[in-house]
Amino acid sequence: MNDVQAIKNRFGLIGNSDLLNRALEKAIRVAPTDISVLVRGESGVGKESIPRIIHQLSHRKHNAYIAVNCGAIPEGTIDSELFGHEKGSFTGATGTRKGYFEEADGGTIFLDEVVELPHATQVRLLRVLETGEFIKVGSSKIQKTNVRIVAATNESMLKAVEKGKFREDLYYRLNTVEINIPPLRDRNEDIYLLFRKFALDFSEKYHTTPIVLTDEARMLLQKYRWPGNIRQLRNLVEQISVLETNKSIDVESLKQYLPQIMESNLPATISDKKQSFDFNEERELLYKILFELRKELNDVKKLTFELMKGNDIPDFKEENAGLVKRVFEENENDVLPLQSVDDEDVESFAPYNVAEEYTEVEESLSLEENEKELIRKALERNSNKRKSAAQELGISERTLYRKIKQYDL
Repeated sequence: MNDVQAIKNRFGLIGNSDLLNRALEKAIRVAPTDISVLVRGESGVGKESIPRIIHQLSHRKHNAYIAVNCGAIPEGTIDSELFGHEKGSFTGATGTRKGYFEEADGGTIFLDEVVELPHATQVRLLRVLETGEFIKVGSSKIQKTNVRIVAATNESMLKAVEKGKFREDLYYRLNTVEINIPPLRDRNEDIYLLFRKFALDFSEKYHTTPIVLTDEARMLLQKYRWPGNIRQLRNLVEQISVLETNKSIDVESLKQYLPQIMESNLPATISDKKQSFDFNEERELLYKILFELRKELNDVKKLTFELMKGNDIPDFKEENAGLVKRVFEENENDVLPLQSVDDEDVESFAPYNVAEEYTEVEESLSLEENEKELIRKALERNSNKRKSAAQELGISERTLYRKIKQYDL
């Protein structure tokens, strides 16, 4: 633990988190060896500190240390940057140039955002790791280098391998030892310590009084999830140090720099416009079905009333007593006194009484069946042309196609 604290003091690292201490302990142990190291962590957590620590604690500390951001170098020039090139090897190559692997011979190269390397460069890098050999662009001469590689990424390497974005054999060569740097939200006890450190740094830089937080503002600071991690916290402290004339920062002042503070600890939600669009279309389709059901039900009621009024249709009431009972059958929500209705006493219904007292009919037909029938009719009317049928139904062709597959139409 004393070694860890000494490293923190030497490299200006702030924090007492167990996760941070574990990462530093691993870096200290692996530093004297020559094995490759993969540093993982979210953007802004300070991954660049680990390769510097490893280099300074190794026998390579007196040789070159070169940090390369693989995502910032264009694909067409990255091979030249890493391995060098010969004069005339490509347009603009007016002379021979040494690459980073030649310059850092005997030292350490830090490859940040290593997942962004093109496939052709990954093959060259694998050869360096396995044999220590490389060839300059435009040359046929094999050169040797003795370089230790420390790589870093904020992406999941395994997912990149599964997607074919990164070579599996190179992943295992780089990932001999993996060091994970925790995000700031998992170092809750370190957030205020870092805030104070940055506040003192910027007060010296801008010759102002250091900013301080009220107790409520401090609690708010520690509740925030810090998606940008230490980099975001540092930028926030710099903004406040420059812009605020009152150096005592309360909750309201802090909220101005964290506009989404209230949503910071809520579960993440995914906005999918396409899904909500489809939902709205389905809702419209269901409304159409319900209106069709209501229309058909009113037609049945009207026909039933007309038939019940007619005296010139022999035995109608007797033969259709079951139908009448089903249409006007009582349930828990009915307010009509229909208990007296049976197959033998249909005449106890006076048509005008039924029409006056009936307020609502519960429809038990399946919505899916009616939706299926409505789609089928629309397709028939439009000669199975999905686009025209979808326009008639008021839904997208994509939704209609999905419904056709769902109902096997």
